[in-house]
Amino acid sequence: MQFVIYLTFATLSLAMILIFIRLILGPTLPDRVVALELLASVIVAMIGAYAIYTDTASFIDVAIVAALTAFLAAIGFARFLERGGPRDD
Repeated sequence: MQFVIYLTFATLSLAMILIFIRLILGPTLPDRVVALELLASVIVAMIGAYAIYTDTASFIDVAIVAALTAFLAAIGFARFLERGGPRDD
């Protein structure tokens, strides 16, 4: 069982590294927004895996709050991009 948890942490860590690369090198703003949303999802998965690893149910509440915050941020970014993105005026 612990091997699976360690493998999950390693896979999620690798995913975070690749997401950070996309976040930095993303050629457009929508690419960076998608990378941020994916990063938030991976962080929620890490918190969930840690909750299973430590057998502590209160971390599930933290994961839910992080997921809701990421969802609201994604809606805010989508509205920002829908209205035309950054302006120069």
